[in-house]
Amino acid sequence: MRVLIAGGAGYIGSHTVVQLVAAGHEVVVVDNFSNSKPTVVGRLESLTGTPLEVHAFDLTDRDKVESLFAARSFDAVIHFGGFKAVGESVEVPLEYYQNNLDSTFSLVRAMQRHGCFRLVFSSSATVYGENPPVPMKEELPTSATNPYGWTKVMIEQVLRDVAATDERWRIGLLRYFNPVGAHASGTIGEDPQGIPNNLMPYIAQVAVGKLEKLSVFGDDYDTPDGTALRDYIHVEDLAAGHLAALTRLGSTDERVSTWNLGTGHGTSVLEVLHAFERACGHELPYEVVARRSGDIAASYADPSRAERELGWKATRTIDDICADQWRWQRGNPLGYPD
Repeated sequence: MRVLIAGGAGYIGSHTVVQLVAAGHEVVVVDNFSNSKPTVVGRLESLTGTPLEVHAFDLTDRDKVESLFAARSFDAVIHFGGFKAVGESVEVPLEYYQNNLDSTFSLVRAMQRHGCFRLVFSSSATVYGENPPVPMKEELPTSATNPYGWTKVMIEQVLRDVAATDERWRIGLLRYFNPVGAHASGTIGEDPQGIPNNLMPYIAQVAVGKLEKLSVFGDDYDTPDGTALRDYIHVEDLAAGHLAALTRLGSTDERVSTWNLGTGHGTSVLEVLHAFERACGHELPYEVVARRSGDIAASYADPSRAERELGWKATRTIDDICADQWRWQRGNPLGYPD
């Protein structure tokens, strides 16, 4: 298939591009590089052994999206495009609502006009809201605790409503848990701007000496070691989930399908820290500080539907994740070059 990857130069998008090309698909990338760097493109071409068609523009520009669909016919779209920092979304909610919703509107309008009805959407476990029961199942009601999460809830609803208007639609909503790790080659990985918001890249920057120490937000949760449990899924497993979803949409009668992509178990903050120490070969400094507002004790998926319907399952361990993350960080201590 010819697949448009919206946000294909980003962290998850770039890994998915590599797997799609390896599976024989023709990939076209559109990215405005607001949360990625153009230098990733050369690395993707090196990994895939093929030149990539890349369009550098913002998905909120409806005219440019329309022009792309008018010039190229697509069999499917994978939509990664959007702002994604929870804390930032609280500070600038209008920017998040406008960007994440408008980019989806322009993309789906163009798809409708040009007869492309297969879409995989990058959603999030944040749609399960505050204190959902674990493991989290797709049937749970959706809500959110921050503007970023609400954009995911809203877009999921928009896509369900759109799908109801035309029987040709086949949409996959993929609810990610905590994507981590990097390509085994160390060529591509996560390159957060500024101080990382997430645990794994923060630990990696402590390990490489870029940051002084890790702050552990609370050690008095009702968990085995008192630190919060999260479902950490290797980005390569996550990319494979997109490929599986894309294939499934070609054979299902369901207009909208929802799948959790996670491992099915929680790993604590201290377990991640110690796994990374094993990967890098030395102890890492940390201190326990007060809990963060809004954090919950445990968040992990019930991924059984994805295994049953997609034939997909996360296979990489936390030690695999940390080894790959460390290889990427050690080889790219400052991330991608500008």
